[in-house]
Amino acid sequence: MSSLQALQNGSDIRGIAISHEEFTANLTIKEAQEIASGIVKWLKEEKRVTHTPLRIAIGHDSRLSANDIKEGLIEAFLKEDVVVLDSELATTPAMFMATQFDSFKADCGIMITASHLPYYYNGIKIFSELGGAEHEDIEFILENTHVFNESKPNQGKLEKKEIISLYSEDMVKKIQKATGETKPLTGFHIVLDAGNGAGGFFADKVLQQLGANTSGSQFLDPNGNFPNHMPNPDNKEAMESIKEAVLRNNADLGVIFDTDVDRAAVVDKSGQVINRNNLIAVLAHIVLEDSKGQTIVTNSPTSSHLKDFIEALGGKQVRYLCGYRNVINKAIELNVKGIETPLAIETSGHAAFKENYFLDDGAYVIAKILMLLPKLKKENKSLGDLIEELKQPAEAQEVRFKLSGPGYRNYGNSVITDLAEFVNEVDGFTVDPENEEGIRVNVRETYGSGWFLLRMSLHEPLLVLQVENDIAGKNRLVFEKLNEFFQTKERLNTEKLIEVLKK
Repeated sequence: MSSLQALQNGSDIRGIAISHEEFTANLTIKEAQEIASGIVKWLKEEKRVTHTPLRIAIGHDSRLSANDIKEGLIEAFLKEDVVVLDSELATTPAMFMATQFDSFKADCGIMITASHLPYYYNGIKIFSELGGAEHEDIEFILENTHVFNESKPNQGKLEKKEIISLYSEDMVKKIQKATGETKPLTGFHIVLDAGNGAGGFFADKVLQQLGANTSGSQFLDPNGNFPNHMPNPDNKEAMESIKEAVLRNNADLGVIFDTDVDRAAVVDKSGQVINRNNLIAVLAHIVLEDSKGQTIVTNSPTSSHLKDFIEALGGKQVRYLCGYRNVINKAIELNVKGIETPLAIETSGHAAFKENYFLDDGAYVIAKILMLLPKLKKENKSLGDLIEELKQPAEAQEVRFKLSGPGYRNYGNSVITDLAEFVNEVDGFTVDPENEEGIRVNVRETYGSGWFLLRMSLHEPLLVLQVENDIAGKNRLVFEKLNEFFQTKERLNTEKLIEVLKK
């Protein structure tokens, strides 16, 4: 595997952009220059080009290394017959929309981001007008690069073309159309936490334009050091920060984005955190309110209670593989088969609506919630009221096991296979057949009432174990029983499990 191929991270490119302690930078100007040549070849050979000359829009979030990577991409694109549209600070969904907006007409949108990862990481997300690049597209790009030729004369053209204002205007119009009001958020106090990422624009360019009071909003200024908390709606510290801001300001709603705004979560006026299963439940309520019988695709580690909640609303849940492209592609596949599937969503907060190009767009998720607020206010309800029937587990824990040695993925899968045999011998454990990733087991009797899931990590040499129970104290019995099995696996590091058992 070449050094460039090692940068593949599923359907994205990701690496170390700033050398840090034991990490040496492997995604710098040089690598960006070479990657640019692969992008051009991919666009041309895959017939993703609709304009002559080729038009490529580039945006980035607040990361410290963004300008270096952008400079490398631009330098290489200008050696080709490419019009480069420098969109500067932007978001991932906005860079996809650069391929859709008539005023941009980009053949390709590129977002420089590494989502919520530490500051020394960075990455590249790539879009054509058909959607985000797939795993095989990134493989093609990284396998078809060439060394940057500095002496080659420039043939392209560089333009500055900001996109966030256009993206915001489009979002505002969609919310106004859905609510039938010019200022539907008048009287609402909404606090935004952008985590010093790229989402600070949403306060003045969207919320205020719709009439909301956004006083008390925090961490709106871009800062790639992320000095306050990691911009991650799946992070407890981040969610506690926005919860405190909502309660401190007596706000009606709190909104939080990740760095590049393809994920979001909210907090209602009571301080209830609405992310993970709760967020899926709210969005399920929205899409199923007027259209029963539809299907929602999620990733595998969702609560069993969520399935019951969705079915009670008249819908169906398909639990699929982790990875936002996986759940999106599954939803697209179901729609092609004639199974109406309006929503694909991961517990991490990646959510994509069929009506919105199946784009994982955190701002659009918030837009769907904002469209609902005036109606809820008239009914004297809050977002939390929508999911009061969603039962919450008494215990929910996760343990990660590091895998050692070569061929870790094959070994991890063999552990999962062996666990199935172990489960069959345990009274109170039953394999759940409605599962497509790893092994999911329902627990009962001695072990309480709940479930556990063991699956391979998408990108790391890890097995991930998630355990939920409706009876406090019973998770420990599940862990103790599973420990009997895990201790027989020599290449499995069980330190984290032992730590749980010692508590």
